[in-house]
Amino acid sequence: MLDWKIVSAILHDHDNLFMGITDSACPRAYKVIAKKQPPVYKTPAADHESPLKKFICVAEDMPLILGPRRFPPIPCPPANTSASIALLTSIGFTQLSAQDYVKAVQKLRPDIAVGMVDLANKQPGSKRRAKMVDRTHAWTRDALEQLYGDAVAEKDKSKSAYFAPVLPLDNAQQSLYLDDLESEFRWDISGLALYQSASLGFVPESLANLPRLLFSEPETPQAILRDISLGADLLTTPLLGASSDGGIAMGFAFPAPAPVSEGKSEPLPLGIDLWTGDHTTDTSPLGEGCECYTCKNYHRAYIHHLLLAKEMTAWALLQVHNFHVMDTFFAGVRESIQRGSFEQDIQTFSRVYASSMPESSGQGPRYCQSRMCYFVSNC
Repeated sequence: MLDWKIVSAILHDHDNLFMGITDSACPRAYKVIAKKQPPVYKTPAADHESPLKKFICVAEDMPLILGPRRFPPIPCPPANTSASIALLTSIGFTQLSAQDYVKAVQKLRPDIAVGMVDLANKQPGSKRRAKMVDRTHAWTRDALEQLYGDAVAEKDKSKSAYFAPVLPLDNAQQSLYLDDLESEFRWDISGLALYQSASLGFVPESLANLPRLLFSEPETPQAILRDISLGADLLTTPLLGASSDGGIAMGFAFPAPAPVSEGKSEPLPLGIDLWTGDHTTDTSPLGEGCECYTCKNYHRAYIHHLLLAKEMTAWALLQVHNFHVMDTFFAGVRESIQRGSFEQDIQTFSRVYASSMPESSGQGPRYCQSRMCYFVSNC
């Protein structure tokens, strides 16, 4: 069920950017850092405030979503257990227990807490799928009991909205879990977290009115529009950060400005590669008519120069522009849904724009050939 008031992107930064010092280089410092309590837990906050928002300097009126692991996730050599999931952190691989995650939700008070889910790094077999369902079922049951259960005093009940995970499996393989989401857990969950587009079609009718948060990796705005059409309300957009890293300035709008004319064979590009030499003396903004900070104050030639000079300012300015493009894109989606012209606007968008993002001809700030450097794009 599409709701024009909620359809939006989850714009997130790269997690685990700073990988820290290896223990072989500085073993004593490594061990001291590993034992410290994270400073975020020591952040003072009033009862109505989120310590996490204060710690990262986010306005109180900005929605904050807390999940047990980053997205896209990093495959971890350690396996998940019946009580924890494996994570890659700034101090190496570790296990996050379901109990510790619930305590984090209680302490940090996010607006939305995504339930812990047992996901496999590769295609799971039948026994592994059964474990995924059993563990996720148990973690969801226990988390809801600790956050909102009858044994919890009214003043201590969590104010965070809990999004229950739906596994990337078909309904038959998780039928018991879905049945409990519909009956036993229904009044404690505020939304659903899904991990593949196909799962949008598996949501039971009785849960269809809940907002759906889709963790996926759409490579084009067309893929984003398809997921929204299938019923996604909130979406992750790694595409944005990947474009900025690659020196690509996004250049699309929804609804599309106008269909491709009869005499024009080439569709409009979804972005421009600012690494190419034809931008050396181009003083036009990144996007025609764009109102973002970057386009109001800088031009393509300047960003091109910064990229060649490996200045981090280049990627920061690109990120500002791409955030603006994605923000206006989703604003257009919400307006289109409200007008009732969404499906028609999708068809027009597909005719007007190219079907893929432009290839990057340069290397982003997290690329390094040295094995000693951990600033790689998927850290």
